[in-house]
Amino acid sequence: MIQCLESTLNWLVYFSGIPEKQSMSHCVSNSKMKSQSRIFKSTVLLLVVVFFLVRLAQAQPVHSKPNIIIIYADDLGYADVGCYGATQVKTPNIDRLANEGLMFTDGHAPAATCTPSRFAMLTGQYAWRQKGTGIARGDAALIIDPETMTMPDLMKKSGYQTGVVGKWHLGLGPNGGPNWNGRIKPGPLEVGFDYAFLIPATGDRVPCVYVENHHVVNLDPKDPIQVNFKKRVGSEPIGKEHPELLKMHPSHGHDRTIINGISRIGYMTGGKKAHWKDEDMADDITSKALKFIDRNATKPFFLFFSLHDIHVPRVPHPRFVGKTTMGPRGDAIVQTDWCVGQIMGKLDDLNIAGSTLILFTSDNGPVIDDGYQDDAVEKLGRHNPAGPLRGGKYSAFEAGTRVPWIMRWPGKIKPGKSSALVSQVDLPSSFAHLANVEVPHDAIPDSFNVMDALLGNSKSGRDHLVEQARTLSLRVGDWKWISPAKGARINKNTNTELGNDPKGLLYYLGDDLGEKRELSNAYPERAREMERLLSQIKENKRSRP
Repeated sequence: MIQCLESTLNWLVYFSGIPEKQSMSHCVSNSKMKSQSRIFKSTVLLLVVVFFLVRLAQAQPVHSKPNIIIIYADDLGYADVGCYGATQVKTPNIDRLANEGLMFTDGHAPAATCTPSRFAMLTGQYAWRQKGTGIARGDAALIIDPETMTMPDLMKKSGYQTGVVGKWHLGLGPNGGPNWNGRIKPGPLEVGFDYAFLIPATGDRVPCVYVENHHVVNLDPKDPIQVNFKKRVGSEPIGKEHPELLKMHPSHGHDRTIINGISRIGYMTGGKKAHWKDEDMADDITSKALKFIDRNATKPFFLFFSLHDIHVPRVPHPRFVGKTTMGPRGDAIVQTDWCVGQIMGKLDDLNIAGSTLILFTSDNGPVIDDGYQDDAVEKLGRHNPAGPLRGGKYSAFEAGTRVPWIMRWPGKIKPGKSSALVSQVDLPSSFAHLANVEVPHDAIPDSFNVMDALLGNSKSGRDHLVEQARTLSLRVGDWKWISPAKGARINKNTNTELGNDPKGLLYYLGDDLGEKRELSNAYPERAREMERLLSQIKENKRSRP
């Protein structure tokens, strides 16, 4: 820096016409000339310093709080990416994130399905405490009460610009559902977000349109949208009756209205100009996420970037087709990795990677066949999405909620691995602490501040955790209790072990991560104590200290 300043100064002095050394025959007053030269040099030096300070300010954010980006994959299993053991699919961007950040081996989604996980993460409240938080229909009303304090609310209190881009699946509109042809509210903008670009529910459910803030994107008012999940609307063909029109056939369910050659859950008519194209979905939402970052690069921002991949229908863009030997599911993982790389690249381009905390994780565990014939089972090969874990999406076993979890914040988080027990329900409290926001006592009732663990400053996270599937499970250290539950032991459609047992199941994960040795008969008192503690947590309205 000093050499640069001196070089610039000498260059300016030379071209100023003021010589640094002259003979007496060419100067009226050498001392006067030297004085002028010193004054000029001082002035130029000041200008150069100001110039460099301005450039430095332009290159760095003007705030001290880190930007926060949550990249939320869908149905991505614990071992679906390279850094967690996958060998049949390449994920260089996610692996780079892990190499530069902290990789958690005991990080959890709050539930084994999407809607309750998203609800718990944004509200800091276990979803099972509130009715109506199961997997939401495409026409469901907003399930988060606008009066509830949410994670984006807390971020806004600290001066953050907040945005959500991608899959929502938390309902929209008032009781009775949204008016797709008018102003769609309440929604994300009423629960703490400044900006929203949404896939309203999921790709396998109607309506197959994007919603930006309060309106359907590209909607032609002359072609109004109708949506119904009970009876048929309009005259559009349905998959059950016209399989010849399908480019992807259902394996179970998913046989109603056909949009873009794919039959969905539910009926829809109208809104043809607004229909998304499944192959372009990753590009569409990634573009919106990058624009949000661009707009807010000089101020603290919080972005919930909610990917659709690798949820069904798995229809990756043609440039990703065939990138793996596993068919659309494997190719969708590659597409997921591309999305992560785009975000990382944007941060690098804007020179804000060092002031941005990224969390990469998933909403629940893996599922292979989730309703479409996409060769996911046939082409799985040696790939094991759950790795050493038992179960998967919908399951009370560990693979239902234990998911990839990577935190990167250059210069603040030391790269490595952590076995701390953490849950996405803890993010509101932890990020509020990071942003120096005071949390009201009655807000985010189940969210623990585990920021020390997330930053790698502590090896311990939570002392206990409730996991949600059809039944509830309790983790206390390495002990796990799956509460008694009736129902099928295996979901035959997805071939997933569910963990339902009328007497309950007890495991010690410290030496049995795969939950193969059931211990309730050997440790009956431990089983009774954990069921008692779980009942106590359920009866109380909060678990946050």
